[in-house]
Amino acid sequence: MHVLRHDGLTLSLDCGLYQGRREESRQLNQQFPVRPGELGMVLLSHAHIDHSGRLPGLVKHGFGGRIFATPPTCDLCGVLLPDSAHIQEEDARFWNEKRATDGGRIQPLYTVEDARATMPHFESISYNTQFRLGSDCWATFIEAGHILGSGMVILEINRNGRSRRILFTGDAGRFQVPILKDPTEPLPECDYLITECTYADRRHENPTDMKERLCRIITETRRGGGKVIIPAFSVGRTQTIIYFLIQLFMEGRLEEVPVFVDSPLSTAATEVFARHPECYDREALQTWGREGDLFGRSGPVRYITEVDESKALNDMREPCVILAASGMCEAGRILHHLKNHVANEKDTICIVGFMAQHTLGRRIVERREELRIFGRTYPLLARVEILNGFSAHADVDDFRRLYTPLAGRLKRAFVVHGEQKQPPAMRALLQELGCRDVVIPSPGDRFSI
Repeated sequence: MHVLRHDGLTLSLDCGLYQGRREESRQLNQQFPVRPGELGMVLLSHAHIDHSGRLPGLVKHGFGGRIFATPPTCDLCGVLLPDSAHIQEEDARFWNEKRATDGGRIQPLYTVEDARATMPHFESISYNTQFRLGSDCWATFIEAGHILGSGMVILEINRNGRSRRILFTGDAGRFQVPILKDPTEPLPECDYLITECTYADRRHENPTDMKERLCRIITETRRGGGKVIIPAFSVGRTQTIIYFLIQLFMEGRLEEVPVFVDSPLSTAATEVFARHPECYDREALQTWGREGDLFGRSGPVRYITEVDESKALNDMREPCVILAASGMCEAGRILHHLKNHVANEKDTICIVGFMAQHTLGRRIVERREELRIFGRTYPLLARVEILNGFSAHADVDDFRRLYTPLAGRLKRAFVVHGEQKQPPAMRALLQELGCRDVVIPSPGDRFSI
């Protein structure tokens, strides 16, 4: 969440939810850098909860302005924010019933009703459409290539015959990944850059290689009589994996195996994907035109929404693939599947996305000997496979490609959205490309430009 002030106008770039250690995250998520009532508007780069998840809290505490986002982002937030609220309510209920003392009861950060009350504040803006924020301030969303509807934000301030431009990346995407269009190239010239740096210190594996490895993992696990359990973000990652599986089935390179998407949220998100073919790249658009559907909804993929159907998956003995949320294994149905499969040597836990520090997903990536799930300890005996090439974030090569034409002309760059090693890596890259003034801000820092 980055707050900008200009001539009485106060706006925020994103308003995301912190994830990680319970108490630390809760304290951070209850705080805002300004009083919500002071904000006039929010410019939302995309729908992922770490960028949108505090919006209902913002509205709950007095925000009365508008939330600008692309049409797919508005649609995705319509399913993601109520789901986030449901998790908040369930988490508070579980804590209060099982763990809290008389003085330690907690309230949800916000409720489903708060999330629903947030949606009327949204106003959809198409890509490459300039819109007015104030008398001399304008904004434009351009394609970020990260998830469906993701946009970088260009802010332009024209005053006394002078123009200043700020480019906020949100989360920058990758080139030549499935389904979505590439990030806008070349990026428009700007004076100031606010850039994420999630993978600024590494290179991703090729997405095509991920397709091959996924095929091999499923084939080997099936031969051993096991199941493949895939914790996957409901938006982006689930759809990409299903898209690859459908291709492998159609190409005859993977024998059909039952595939279950066990998540009401993933099901709803996939329906949003199906409504926005204008965001597809050329290959996906051709497939959509030929098949009418990219996600196997009328074929080999079964989308599970009912709880009884979800529970029944644990009684299946034959091999299958189960995708379930949440992506970092901190909530949702994936916890039940992990509880029932982490101790089975025949099964495979396939990690296909970034796992933040202090999450169950990170502990699986680290192959801890024991895992604590729902208050009980289980030995990690299942095979663990990590496919980092599915990441929807730009890596160092993508950043170099995006910023080479831009960096030498920047007056200043701000590096955000990274853990310990990534911000210094991005600073070094930008300096190498010619940007001399690169800042790694801390929470609460203020700058005049």
